[in-house]
Amino acid sequence: MTQTSFAITRRQALAGLGATTALTLGGCTTLGRPAAIAQAQSIGAERLLEVVAYNLLEHEPERATSLGVDTGRHADLRARLEDQSQAGQDRYAATLRQDLERVRLVPREGLDPDLVTSLDVVESAYSTALDGFALPYGDVAVGSWRNAPYVVIQNVGTYLDMPRFMDSAHPLEDGSDADAYMARLEALPRVLDGELERMQAARGMGVIPPSFLIDKAIDQMQSTIASAQSGELFVAQLRQNLAAKGMPPAFAARAEPLVTGPIADALTRQLAELGLQRGMADGDPGMWSQPRGDEWYDWALRASTTTSLSPDEVHERGLEELAMLHARMDPILREIGYTSGSVGERMQALSRDPRYQFAQGDPGREQIMDFIHERIDWITAQMPRAFNTLVDPKLEVRRLPLSEEPGAPAAYGGAGSKDGTIPGRMWINLRTTDLHRKYDLADLTYHETIPGHVWEGEYSNRLPLIRSILAFNAFSEGWALYGEQLADELGAYDEFEVGRLGYLQALAFRACRMVVDTGLHHKRWTREQARNFFVERNGSKYEEVASEVDRYCSWPGQACGYKVGHSEIVRQRARAEAELGEAYDFKAFNDAVVLGGNAPLDVLAKNVGRYIETTSTRAA
Repeated sequence: MTQTSFAITRRQALAGLGATTALTLGGCTTLGRPAAIAQAQSIGAERLLEVVAYNLLEHEPERATSLGVDTGRHADLRARLEDQSQAGQDRYAATLRQDLERVRLVPREGLDPDLVTSLDVVESAYSTALDGFALPYGDVAVGSWRNAPYVVIQNVGTYLDMPRFMDSAHPLEDGSDADAYMARLEALPRVLDGELERMQAARGMGVIPPSFLIDKAIDQMQSTIASAQSGELFVAQLRQNLAAKGMPPAFAARAEPLVTGPIADALTRQLAELGLQRGMADGDPGMWSQPRGDEWYDWALRASTTTSLSPDEVHERGLEELAMLHARMDPILREIGYTSGSVGERMQALSRDPRYQFAQGDPGREQIMDFIHERIDWITAQMPRAFNTLVDPKLEVRRLPLSEEPGAPAAYGGAGSKDGTIPGRMWINLRTTDLHRKYDLADLTYHETIPGHVWEGEYSNRLPLIRSILAFNAFSEGWALYGEQLADELGAYDEFEVGRLGYLQALAFRACRMVVDTGLHHKRWTREQARNFFVERNGSKYEEVASEVDRYCSWPGQACGYKVGHSEIVRQRARAEAELGEAYDFKAFNDAVVLGGNAPLDVLAKNVGRYIETTSTRAA
């Protein structure tokens, strides 16, 4: 099949965004059902989806900036922040409820299949999110990758998100951008106090995070406050960015009293609340110990996997997949001389082999960065062998901010903005080089960049705006694991068998996550029991899994989406191969999945079904 490029599609997709005319649509309750149906039919599905997208961005203006669509009629979004108060979250839920009803009223008959997919995606995302908003506490991610029962904790909260966002996503090209930057800083104390209100309300219900998470959050909050009080937070980076653009430093001078005064004060109020909660906390890590915790976890697991799998079913699947993956690792270990002990014990021994360790300190950090860039160059050159429709993503590799590293995973990544001005990024945790090995860093790179998150996100950015906004944990992470598999199938480890061990161990790690996450939140495992499962069963590095396990405690269910999603993509590929026979094409299947966009797993299955039907018709 002829290879194609997406560049023109991107320009065409963006052409209509700035011209969007704001619509005032009456609520379904106000209009009555017949009138609402008529309205949904008259506006048209494509136009309705665009309106729904901007209605969502009204509540999350930071996403508009990250996508590069806070322009034209929507330029005011660049100066605003999400309302984190309970009233603000209630208004957000009301908008979702209203727009979900409108989407459900659109007749599907005669619509283009891609439009039907988009409507199905919105319906799934919004209905799941509304179930989360109906719970009495927590932070609901609408079409995003994690939900959290605790509004502010070691890896959740504006105190972490905003410094990174303002540095890496908020543009500073001219004076209007700088004015918008200042407006966001002025709004920040209200946002922090909105979070504080919800923290206090949760405490009143008896929702107290585990003591060890609060300890981490307190340390990080103290670091952020110290940076604010010294005038460094936001200001130092703002000054640097202004200078790089040849803009006057006066904006930085205006920002400093905001940061050292109202922003630092609001952060201090959050710190005081964390201290109060610490005095009430215990060490129980799982949601089972929280009020309505079982209900909350059931919802979070459903949201993260886009399935109805129960905690017990996820747990057993994880154990089964772990056993199958270890069966593939065992002969490779024997071949390289590791013959005694369990797979986990032998992988621990391998991790101690100095041949596969990076140097300590800054020399090792430089080695890691060079290694990542070399692997990106290699895998990019392989993409014409795996896809007919190619993209050319902008891509940066950046170290995580120092204040974020203690509570963060080994790495994470994502696509850039819809307009291409903000590059896709891989954020690498370099608090210690012992987090990484030469046999597992390549796999991590493929997961976060190409063909993983950055690559997949480029396709979603060329879909209608609402599809660029909505992402599903099981698809996002399942695709990134499938990207790791593609790298192996394209020959990444043909001359480095130890690297294939790293890839298989990474897959096994995700199977372990299914076991550990459900163990913590459903089977009442201890924190140490969860850590030891990784180390003893999979040979994972203790330094890595210590923060991993804590992450599962604050993002319940999220860790289960990876392997559930990957296994479903692999299952759909086997289905296509079986049903199409000689008509099956590797590149065409990969196109069908990624061009269908980020979707719940049941919608993914429908997309693959259409690919099979179309291919069968052509072959007949």
